[in-house]
Amino acid sequence: MGRRRTVLVIATAALALGGLGAGLAVAFAGSSRTSPSPGTPSYSWYRSMMGGLGYSSMMGNSNYSSMMGQSGYGWMMGGSGAPGWMYGGTLPSYMMGESTDPGKVMGQLFENEPGTRVSSSSAARLGAASPAGAKVDRATKNLTFTSKSISLVVLASPSGDPDETFRIAGMVNPTIVVPTGSHISLEVVNADSDTAHGLVITANASASSSRMPMMTATPAFSGSALWFLGDPTSAGMHTATISFTAGTPGTYKYLCAVPGHAEKGMVGTFIVEQS
Repeated sequence: MGRRRTVLVIATAALALGGLGAGLAVAFAGSSRTSPSPGTPSYSWYRSMMGGLGYSSMMGNSNYSSMMGQSGYGWMMGGSGAPGWMYGGTLPSYMMGESTDPGKVMGQLFENEPGTRVSSSSAARLGAASPAGAKVDRATKNLTFTSKSISLVVLASPSGDPDETFRIAGMVNPTIVVPTGSHISLEVVNADSDTAHGLVITANASASSSRMPMMTATPAFSGSALWFLGDPTSAGMHTATISFTAGTPGTYKYLCAVPGHAEKGMVGTFIVEQS
């Protein structure tokens, strides 16, 4: 019983960490994770998964009493009812440990969440392909766009690359340069076999060296955050697309906000140039 309760507490921390941010409605498998409704597959699956963890009977503490319902789902996914620490407030003490990678727990818990999948072969092809309209400089690891309609694919921690890195157009953590006002569609694929990963574009450069980047990695543009995707299964690799407009010139960072991942190297530079 004690071991199971410990696992549940760790799981709670990991699940909450997955939704850290500015309370944006993040697109995931075609629906908003912050506005669940009883009829959606993701919400129904969530209730089933949480019930399997024993929250309905074991976590009677008032802090967790609503986890089985819509408010609990919104709380953990960064919705409007999320606690203050999701917005840069005090981080609970039980989340401060460094001995466990929350991505391991999050990845396993959310591996069967409904949503779009791609095969490993398709992911490898997408991760190596040069995006339409891009100038690719492999010597300097730069990816430059001049058009204002941009689509690209990002593989999170694929095999064959250094652990905790992104692969884009066959390059590891390349610098991405786009014009101001460009509309960007960015497909993220979690290619890591046993760890959750996501992608956030932030203006706070210091977030990339923090173990807890979600505390400061406020999305630079509305919609420029996907907090995490679960582990791949035999059904394929989880994938989701974020869309946003790069409206303000500047130098930003794209990074994985799962604790510890950015400081290990899961970060790159995103530049918005004045048109």
